[in-house]
Amino acid sequence: MQISQSERDAVYKAIFARRDVRGEFLPDPIPDEVLQRILTAAHHAPSVGFMQPWDFILVRDPAVKRRIKDGFETAHREAAALFEGDRRERYRQLKLEGILESPVGICITCDRARTGPVVIGRTANPEMDLYSSVCAVQNLWLAARAENLGVGWVSIVHREVLHEALGIPAQIVPVAYLCVGYVSVFHDRPELESAGWLPRLDLRTLIHHDVWGSGV
Repeated sequence: MQISQSERDAVYKAIFARRDVRGEFLPDPIPDEVLQRILTAAHHAPSVGFMQPWDFILVRDPAVKRRIKDGFETAHREAAALFEGDRRERYRQLKLEGILESPVGICITCDRARTGPVVIGRTANPEMDLYSSVCAVQNLWLAARAENLGVGWVSIVHREVLHEALGIPAQIVPVAYLCVGYVSVFHDRPELESAGWLPRLDLRTLIHHDVWGSGV
């Protein structure tokens, strides 16, 4: 199947327009058919040995969201203590999640035992199943952007909080908790870039030829 130029351009537009959304969520509900489309996109991510290790927990209950938010606040305070001086105060002022504001949370997990102990492609690198679940995250994120939905990845939360709040079995790994919803605006640039936290690196400095350190 060939990709037309307009289809190609749409893919790149979604990639370059994707943002990690924190504070712009609207309360508007997401239609079931839209949720189904982005979940289907996630389910079609590549996976090592075609093991499809992911599950998707849809979170709408305010009480469940509150428990996750409380877990975020704990981890957020711990993280702030790791920064020094002005950077600590700047960190505290950043909006880094939209757990309560987004209409839906989606937790993507990894069942590392789904197809048994021996998996094609995971024998030399056992973490490949976790990477596969991250591919599902990215598929969902890009599909959501194509649906004009914002997504924010809440990484500042301990795994045990997600296990407890969402009833995740001990052997299942929570890979990502995502805040999903329509938004008031998509920023032109990533918020941390705009805030001056870090600049975007020059791609030319990250390309190596044949061996490490042989870039342009």
